[in-house]
Amino acid sequence: MFSGIVEEAAEVKGVERSGSNVNLEIGCSFAGELKIDQSVAHNGVCLTVVSISDNGSYVVTAIQETLDRSNLGDLKPGMRVNLERSMLMNGRLDGHIVQGHVDCTAVCTGIETLDGSTYFKFEYDVAPEMVSKGYTTVEKGSVTVNGVSLTVCESERNSFKVAIIPYTFEHTNFRDIGVGSRVNIEFDIIGKYLAKLMSR
Repeated sequence: MFSGIVEEAAEVKGVERSGSNVNLEIGCSFAGELKIDQSVAHNGVCLTVVSISDNGSYVVTAIQETLDRSNLGDLKPGMRVNLERSMLMNGRLDGHIVQGHVDCTAVCTGIETLDGSTYFKFEYDVAPEMVSKGYTTVEKGSVTVNGVSLTVCESERNSFKVAIIPYTFEHTNFRDIGVGSRVNIEFDIIGKYLAKLMSR
């Protein structure tokens, strides 16, 4: 379980195909603190550490289903990926409950700078039956974009906007997102449970 508070926008050091899987080598400041089998969210996708190097990097493996559902297959060496280690249960929940299970990808269709914040608009394609199951956003609700816990400030049928403060812009890979960029989306798990209960 995660909170959507990104610890580091780390560099992808290597990408290696292994059958239908992809092994990602990530260089980050806390690589030496990790352990084999530990869970780390990468752009919001929970992956397991499979090896750790002495050079400040580690390796995780993404299977084909993960690649199909997320933007991890788009990663190339030199790109930045948002990282978050699993949440400690004895601390504050500064973001919201994030599972690390990406629901779909969305495309950035607009960027606007206003009063010190940057507004990003994202559009996604989710089947109507999935929307009825809570795969949607609501005004002032929570959504996870590339692993970042954010508040929805404008919600439409298949799009939403979020406002990014300068600190988040500088310390995550939001600074790399442009119009046309593909991002990972995880809808709020509480909304999914409520939709399920209401359907009964």
